[in-house]
Amino acid sequence: METDINRLKVVLAEKKRTNKWLCEQLNVNPSTVSKWCTNSSQPDLETLVKISHLLDVELGDLVNKKFIDSQQINQASDL
Repeated sequence: METDINRLKVVLAEKKRTNKWLCEQLNVNPSTVSKWCTNSSQPDLETLVKISHLLDVELGDLVNKKFIDSQQINQASDL
């Protein structure tokens, strides 16, 4: 089962914000934010930092911990 990389959709809902609000704040296309929210593409690190400031959350709150753990396991097994 594939793990979602970011938690943007969840955090937006928790903060009672919409995709439209975020695309207006970042001056990006609504389809871009939609792709981020469905995890079909990912924002770059600089954009994630901007999003964390806009939503007043820690950067780590936007990233799925299970994805990070699985990446660390994969990297360790490559050693």
